[in-house]
This record gives sequence, C-alpha cells and structure tokens, in this order.
Amino acid sequence: MKVGFIGVGNMGGPMCRNIIRNTNHDVVVFDLNPAAISACTDLGASAGTSVAQVASTCDVVFTSLPMPRNVEEVALGAGGIADSVKPGMVYIDLSTNSPATARRVNEGMRAKGIQMLEAPVSGGVPRATDGTIVIMVGGDAAAFDAQLPLLKSFSGEVVHVGEIGMGSVAKLVNNMLAFCNAAAAAEALMIGAMAGIDLHKLQQVISNASGNSSAFRNISDKAFKREFQASFALNLAHKDLRLALELADELGVPGMIAPQVMNLMRIARAKGMGDDDSSSVIRVYEQALGREVRP
Repeated sequence: MKVGFIGVGNMGGPMCRNIIRNTNHDVVVFDLNPAAISACTDLGASAGTSVAQVASTCDVVFTSLPMPRNVEEVALGAGGIADSVKPGMVYIDLSTNSPATARRVNEGMRAKGIQMLEAPVSGGVPRATDGTIVIMVGGDAAAFDAQLPLLKSFSGEVVHVGEIGMGSVAKLVNNMLAFCNAAAAAEALMIGAMAGIDLHKLQQVISNASGNSSAFRNISDKAFKREFQASFALNLAHKDLRLALELADELGVPGMIAPQVMNLMRIARAKGMGDDDSSSVIRVYEQALGREVRP
C-alpha cells in the first residue's frame, strides 16, 4: 500500500517516521519545511512534490496540520486532496479540529467519493516519538476496522468514538481537562513555593497522592528544570482551548473553570510566551509574585 503523509512537523513527523519503521508500506511525504521532509526521507520515505501529487498517487493520505483553516485548505482548497483524489483513496486527518469543521471536510470528501476518518491524537511529541500516543477516531466503523492496523503502527491506544465529529469532541474535552489541571498545578506549586515547603518533597507527595495528574508531573518537572522550550506550544494549547470553549458555547454548557484558564493563557501570550511550551502558564504566577517555582 502507498501511504501519503502531509504535514510532518513536530507531531506529524514522529508519527510518520513510526509508520516508516513499523510497516512495509511505501510512504510519500509533503511539507513546506525541507528539513522536516528530510527527516522522513532519510528513513526511506519519498518526497512528494505537492499536495495534489500525494493525493493522486496514494491509497491512504494522512494530514497533521496546526489549524482548522489549514485542514480545510489542504483538504478542500484548489489543488487540494479532494481536487486530486485517487479513486478509492482513504483520507485520515490527525489534526485537532472543531467538530463542525471535521463534518464540513467530511461532506466535501464524500462529494468526491472519498472515505474520511478524523483521528486526532493525544500525548504530545514524546509519545508521538515513542509510538504510544492515543488516537480517538470518528467515522464509519468499517473504515475504522480497515485502517486499524495502520493506525496501530504509530500509537499505543486507538479508540473508535463514533461518527465524524466525535473524534474532535473527545480531543477537545481531553485537552480542556489537561489545561485546567495544568493551571491548577501551577497555582498549587506557587502556593507551596511561597509557603517555603521543599518543592521536591511536595512533588513526591502529590505524585503519589490524590492530586496527581500527568499535567502536574509535566508542569512541575518543567518548572523545576526551567525547561520551557516548546514540546506543545502555548499558542496551540490556546487554539485547542478556544475550540473547546466554542463547543461548550454551542451546547449551552456554562464555563466556570476553563474560561479562567483561557485568561491565564492570554496573559502568558501577551507576555511573549506563545511559542514556548504550554507549561509556561506557571511563569505568569512567577512574574506576578517575583519568584520562580524551583527547588
């Protein structure tokens, strides 16, 4: 089988490279960054010349793109996937999207006879790299079953969550929880720092007690080591949380916590942290209170 992969950056690149390593499929990649392409072709992939060329020659085409507008442009725009489809091709979008955009893209694909799965992922760059990411898939159950071996080649857990749109719902709800946990962890760690407790001891307690979460472990590790280079950029986290809040608004769900986390992210972005890691929200507390959260 010939597999196309469009968007081989921070997240797409590791996932694509695991497909190359773990399957015997021919893989064709396309990205606007030549270095990202080289990281895949060095492992045996071939470089596509355009979105159209990838779509017209591959049996399955993945996209992993930063914004919903990028997905729509690549999928449905002039010279995009739908314009250049190979008969019988399957399209799988790994991007974080809004349910409405996922459904709109699916309608455009169906009009061209293309079967689509939306398959957003969770786990960040480290788990994309080691092949343990979680994939939440929306779409036809038979199409899911057919593509499950390919999806498993670069993930640790694959869950079919329902029809198109439900993958995006699962991803946005998950990320909203993670961001709220991280903001609570930042506030808690600053309280501990201001109170003068040994922060390593506090980390040990929480990591083994009821306050534990992956968000706490991540933000405490990064704060203690002062490592805020982007693993998952704050700008992308802000985008994901905005999509979750838009979904909540559409459904009439009152926001008591997530909107305050959005405000914390806005402050961090206004302070120039948008391209840094999403854990940089703790630095808003640090700058406001004039001390770092470090042992």
